[in-house]
Amino acid sequence: MGEARSRFPSCWTWARCQDNGVSDPEREKRWAELFDQLDLNKDGRIDVNELSTGLTAWGIVRSEVDEIVRVSDTNHDGQLDFEEFTQYLRMHEKELRLMFRSLDHNNDGHIDVGEIQLSLRSLGVNVSTEQASRILQSIDRDGTLTIDWNEWRDHFLFNPLHNMEDIAHYWKHSLMLDIGEQLTVPDEFSEKERRSGVVWRQLVAGAIAGAVSRTGTAPLDRLKVFLQVHGSSGVSLFGGLWGMVQEGGLRSLWRGNGINVLKIAPESAIKFMAYEQIKWLIRGSKESGSLRVQERFIAGSLAGATAQTIIYPMEVLKTRLTLRKTGQYSGMADCAKQILRKEGVRAFYKGYLPNTLGIIPYAGIDLAVYETLKNAWLQRYCMGSADPGVLVLLGCGTVSSTCGQLASYPLALIRTRMQAQASADGTPQLSMVGQFKHIVSHEGVPGLYRGIAPNFLKVIPAVSISYVVYEHMKKALGVGS
Repeated sequence: MGEARSRFPSCWTWARCQDNGVSDPEREKRWAELFDQLDLNKDGRIDVNELSTGLTAWGIVRSEVDEIVRVSDTNHDGQLDFEEFTQYLRMHEKELRLMFRSLDHNNDGHIDVGEIQLSLRSLGVNVSTEQASRILQSIDRDGTLTIDWNEWRDHFLFNPLHNMEDIAHYWKHSLMLDIGEQLTVPDEFSEKERRSGVVWRQLVAGAIAGAVSRTGTAPLDRLKVFLQVHGSSGVSLFGGLWGMVQEGGLRSLWRGNGINVLKIAPESAIKFMAYEQIKWLIRGSKESGSLRVQERFIAGSLAGATAQTIIYPMEVLKTRLTLRKTGQYSGMADCAKQILRKEGVRAFYKGYLPNTLGIIPYAGIDLAVYETLKNAWLQRYCMGSADPGVLVLLGCGTVSSTCGQLASYPLALIRTRMQAQASADGTPQLSMVGQFKHIVSHEGVPGLYRGIAPNFLKVIPAVSISYVVYEHMKKALGVGS
């Protein structure tokens, strides 16, 4: 917010003097100065682009700017004149005043940590003292560890939140429970977001980001599968890539990627719908508030297992298509027909048990490490700021994903070998335990981590590509961050 103060000094001066007996003409003058700063082309009107440009320093995203224009544009010409602009400020201040008073339980003109906790608890959102302190610190500019009316108004002046439910939802998403885009546990969404279609637009953005990310790192993913299945035959990192190119050309590096991309959208949708139902069952009521982190982990793990159960045949197809030789299958449908004819329906669930068991350690460690790293960074460097920045989030996501993979990788390797073992005639059909014993006895403990090198190599580009594409897709689809 410091940048905002330097760009709009008159606004901050006006905000502080409103409760100090400043006359209406003086207030109008301050509004006029702020309007003039936002009216970039000096035509006496502020359009969406001008407002978006001017409020970027305040951390206001495009969807929120659109909302401000929508509620303020009384003549529906897509722009705000001075009268419409000041009417918005006047009405929004009244709403902010009511919210401030509802938080100020002892009517002393200041909001403290306890009052934040009490107000959120009344809305069904339980937060710790540490979390409430982070909320307070993001608004408290004078270091008094309380929020006065001026600080409250300055912070939310151009944030179109209309009641305490909106404020609670804003805090929940931007300050407390943001667990990242790469984790197994989905985020929680408000009823307002569900009705407005924000949820599905975010799922679409996530699916597109995942598709682009997986396509960009598909050669490394295919190499990982090759090393997992053929690890004992001495296939090296670069030798594996070169061997694939020699066998089928450059396009062969992307074998299996088509179905890998196709399964992203249904998997995301099923995971979200299952998560919503499981979350409701855990808390026992649709209106009883947010889940604690450990409850979200349980719900997210079960939702992930549900999604995997439904789309798992596509995982088997992906492995077979990834490992296929040139001309072995004409496409996905042919691969499915051959598996069904030669091996039966049960073949589509080979490796299901280790795959499902692997969800739990991966999700738990990924979530715990990400939360720990991000919160530690925020407390040390940001003093409660809601935005640690892209590089920090990428770093936290990369480290947490790597730790999760280290814990769950042996199960992933066993799953892949079980998926692939029937693709070669005469290969013994080993169970999960049988695969584990076979790998350890023939390759040693390091054999449980065959292929982990290309898996690690793809983490940073995969997370980075996914994050960048996701943010751009959200903006394109009109979803605020």
